[in-house]
Amino acid sequence: MWVVLLTDFFLFLLLAGIGLYSVLAYRSEHLRAAWRSVIMRRMGAVSVVVLGFFMGIAILDSVHFHPRLEQPTERATHSNEILSVFDVLVGPMRTQVERTYSAPFAWRSHNKEAMEVEGQVVRGYPRLEYGGAHLQDPERERAGDIAVRVLSGAAQGALVWSALVLLVGGLRRRRAPPPDVAPLPWRWIAATVLALLALIGVAAELVGAYHIFGTDKVGEDVLYQTLKSIRTGVLIGTLTTLIMLPFAIALGTMAGYFRGWVDDVIQYLYTTLNSIPGVLLIAAAILSLHVYMSAHAEDYASLAERADLRLLFLCMILGLTSWTGLCRLLRGEVLKLREQDYIQAAVAFGVPGMRILWRHVLPNVMHIVLITVVLDFSGLVLAEAVLSYVDIGVDPSMNSWGNMINSARLEMSREPVVWWSLAASFVFMFVLVLFANLLADAVRDAFDPRVQ
Repeated sequence: MWVVLLTDFFLFLLLAGIGLYSVLAYRSEHLRAAWRSVIMRRMGAVSVVVLGFFMGIAILDSVHFHPRLEQPTERATHSNEILSVFDVLVGPMRTQVERTYSAPFAWRSHNKEAMEVEGQVVRGYPRLEYGGAHLQDPERERAGDIAVRVLSGAAQGALVWSALVLLVGGLRRRRAPPPDVAPLPWRWIAATVLALLALIGVAAELVGAYHIFGTDKVGEDVLYQTLKSIRTGVLIGTLTTLIMLPFAIALGTMAGYFRGWVDDVIQYLYTTLNSIPGVLLIAAAILSLHVYMSAHAEDYASLAERADLRLLFLCMILGLTSWTGLCRLLRGEVLKLREQDYIQAAVAFGVPGMRILWRHVLPNVMHIVLITVVLDFSGLVLAEAVLSYVDIGVDPSMNSWGNMINSARLEMSREPVVWWSLAASFVFMFVLVLFANLLADAVRDAFDPRVQ
């Protein structure tokens, strides 16, 4: 039984918009040339591949359904639990739950427990139920078993990569690019795809036998939590943009073109909004939503729907408070554009103002919009981590890097130290933000006329 959450709907709506823009960009010669120049840059091509990997995980984790009960009854045939396609693909990571903490690649618990040894009750580190359970002598066999699994997974990834190289090579020979068009950095793209496929192959070989990043307090796999957090970070960065763009584009272009009292009202609006501390505004909105959901708890069929509504509300608040910067940029650019000869000629011929904005002004400021969107993505991902760290971000039951960092705050102060939750969330968030920034640099160089 398929389930469409609110954030799923808006994510697929955004993907449809991206697809429509891709078609328009392909038909437009200058847009096609600009995007090709982005891909022709080595770091731009690598960033597109890596971000495509993150986006693929987010999409798989956004296709939800109610699983069928093993023993259906007359009243219910499906469970109230909401799973995703990604949960099915990574089954062992989700289902193999230990009792408590365990270190990466460990075969025994991280905490001492009372256990019976030769008829006596002693305190020690019991063996894990799943991690390393297939080993007879873990201390001697674990290193060799991990090495064999790593080599096997890397070989499988390389085999899939070889098949892809042959397929793409055949397609390239059929459709050779024109001689006057510079070739894409295929070696860098192939190397990046090889690295990703090798990592996927290694992880697939290891997850059934070990916990790669260990487990948390309740025994859940940390790698599973980290991968599930990708959807939250991507949604924060994309849905906030979807909400912010209409306000920024409409108000910024209107303020710059019409000037007068329209400009005064819009300037007063975003100046007033900027004078309110953003964190306090977000905290007040989240607390208000929490009070509403507590008073109407019967309206939500599951915790997943409740957490999803809070995530969407957080995106809305971030979008309503982050449009002012782009609005200012567009206002300044339109103030210059309205004095151009082609705009003055359109005014002299009596073309309506809204038509001038749509046909002549908006296409000439889209490079600013695109650059700002890509630059703001990484900032929004980091904002989610900060807001969740101070308990005004996403719902605590939702997987996110901010919630993992918030939990690691207490784990780092215990003895022995539990460091792997913080390390895993930091590594994945760092990789996403790094390649988003590298892509932003490539987009800015390709679209910004001042850089050119």
